[in-house]
Amino acid sequence: MNAQLRAAEAGGGAAPTAPFIEFENASITYGKGARAVQALAPTSLKIAEGEFVALVGPSGCGKSTILKMVGELLKPSTGFVFVAGREIGANPIRIGMAYQNPTLLPWLNIRDNVMLPLKIVPPFRQGFRAKRNSEFRDRVETLLKQVGLTGFAEKYPYQLSGGMMQRANLCRALVHDPDLLLLDEPFGALDQFTREELWAVMQDLWLSKKLTVILVTHDLREAAYLASRICVMSARPGRILDDQIVELPRPRTIDMTFQPDFVELNQKLRAMIVGARGGTGIVSHPPGAA
Repeated sequence: MNAQLRAAEAGGGAAPTAPFIEFENASITYGKGARAVQALAPTSLKIAEGEFVALVGPSGCGKSTILKMVGELLKPSTGFVFVAGREIGANPIRIGMAYQNPTLLPWLNIRDNVMLPLKIVPPFRQGFRAKRNSEFRDRVETLLKQVGLTGFAEKYPYQLSGGMMQRANLCRALVHDPDLLLLDEPFGALDQFTREELWAVMQDLWLSKKLTVILVTHDLREAAYLASRICVMSARPGRILDDQIVELPRPRTIDMTFQPDFVELNQKLRAMIVGARGGTGIVSHPPGAA
């Protein structure tokens, strides 16, 4: 039984007829001739709608490359990437993105920073002038409340801590009701306690919205806490070595991260990544692999 079907059964629903995201022997090579560097080996991967998938592995293994391909920032050198049933670029979908650096605009207050996608992304931009002080303002306030930023809409980024800016960054990534959320180490620059607080915020947002999420992280506790499924990647050229469902119950808590089953999962992931760095040739058969 593949991961997509197991995830559907765990959620009590029927298995989807087609994956929301599919890599079909997709690879990325930078440069040409003698200077060519293969960043991602031919990769096949299927992600169902509503899954929360974490990509872990050594630095430079192609995790962010996969994220960029899904986000239509890179086209595969070989193979195909399908999102929502169509090849990338053929059928635009709404995508939210959050990175390690919040990249909030310093001259805008937090409300206007969060509202920015509504000014740019169709179909919201058509009604932006009419709704910015009513419906869209309410939408922003609701999200700020969800992440614990009630009362901070009029503040500017320099007046917020790093953790608060990242909360606002998550709101901006979600305000336009994206079909897909791409997270590239969004909590990596934060201290441990702030990071753990934001894990809980992110989990609550995912449980309430049931978005399809892909998370790139080097933090194995973060991957196990947040993800419904974890893909372990090899050193460059990246390939998927292991792909498994996270069986831990939800909602997950920090206390659970010290329990034996959670620790065992983290040790297993760490051993695979150490093996991948050492080139030990770990072999597995990820779901959807050719």
